[in-house]
Amino acid sequence: MKRVLLLLPTTSYRNSDFLAAAAKLGVEIVAAANYCHRLAPAWGFAPIMALHFDRPEQAAETVLREIDSRPDAVLAVDDSGVELAALLSERLGLSANPAHAVRCMRDKLAFRRLLQEGAFACPAFRHLPEGEDPRAALLTFPVVVKARRLSGSRGVVRADNAEALARAVNRVRAIQSLADRDAEALGLVIEDFIPGREYALEGLLERGTLTTLALFDKPDPLDGPYFEETLYVTPSRLPGEVQDQIREVVVRVCRHAGLTDGPVHAEMRINDRGIWLLEIAARSIGGLCGRVLTHVLGMSLEELILRHAVGEPIALARNSGAAGVMMIPIPRRGIFHGLEGLEAARSVPAIAGVTITAEAGQIVAPPPEGASYLGFIFARAARPEEAEDALRSAHRRLRFDIRSEYPAKAATTAART
Repeated sequence: MKRVLLLLPTTSYRNSDFLAAAAKLGVEIVAAANYCHRLAPAWGFAPIMALHFDRPEQAAETVLREIDSRPDAVLAVDDSGVELAALLSERLGLSANPAHAVRCMRDKLAFRRLLQEGAFACPAFRHLPEGEDPRAALLTFPVVVKARRLSGSRGVVRADNAEALARAVNRVRAIQSLADRDAEALGLVIEDFIPGREYALEGLLERGTLTTLALFDKPDPLDGPYFEETLYVTPSRLPGEVQDQIREVVVRVCRHAGLTDGPVHAEMRINDRGIWLLEIAARSIGGLCGRVLTHVLGMSLEELILRHAVGEPIALARNSGAAGVMMIPIPRRGIFHGLEGLEAARSVPAIAGVTITAEAGQIVAPPPEGASYLGFIFARAARPEEAEDALRSAHRRLRFDIRSEYPAKAATTAART
């Protein structure tokens, strides 16, 4: 039986999907997680279940000390564990992406420098160290301020003038300081805003050869000031020659960075000046979005990733038709109390499922602070336009009850006025 060391973040949507795929394939899972190192011993958890994913060197030493035999592969469920997975693969002599390449792809500043050095399309950018006044930089507005290692549009804010830039920098610094223990050393990235529509490529690298699993349109404009993603629809409606160009540039950048094996998720903007990569992540698409590909591929994305990791054959079905997913946006910050219209949304023609991931009592927030969604809507249809229309129609039927975090204080203030 093949054995896979699986890095399972405590907050990931995808843990159960990977575990289900492993059970289907008969793959033994050796679980590692990032539970609190202070609470884990009281819960009876082994040290391998209380790793600091953001301290890969330290975490790798713990894993290598605790595991009793060499696994056939090391996989990270999501972005937080990819660097640790790559480092462990290196230490164990397993075929995987080099840790330095994965580290580069996670760091927005390092990725921009990589593009610039390789003469790829790249916006003007600058590093803003902690404490430095952004007004000292020579900037052409609009610009985008970015935290360096966060994902999912968290800590990304557009600024159209100097006043907005100062606010954006303060806000993103605060977000990064809460989310990344290395915030003070990292600083921020400020780069020129890239106009154009966004697209995403989901792929799998095998010894440097890229198989495109899907190319997604993102039909909603993402022009800021915040960049909450909503719709992904495949197959793309871009002309075939443009799709080929996207694949070519992704392959070239992966090769330049040193990525060779495993899933990749690339996001880009396209305008009359060409294809501009926003990021290439050495992982698959996040959240539950991978479920949209099950019908397209003939297997779950998690099964495909596990098959590749342990060297099992992969035969893609490539079913016809279109599919789409909506990451249900969070309209405002507050406490989620529930929703109405779920059955009405599920009854919309072409809707394949609606999964609500927010739980009653949970504090929810949209980007740039938020790092989650209310849930996911899935559609399958004959054409991309029909899938998109179904997703929008189902979303219109949902009504979310999100209340103020401090209703008593708000009521008291209102009474005094």
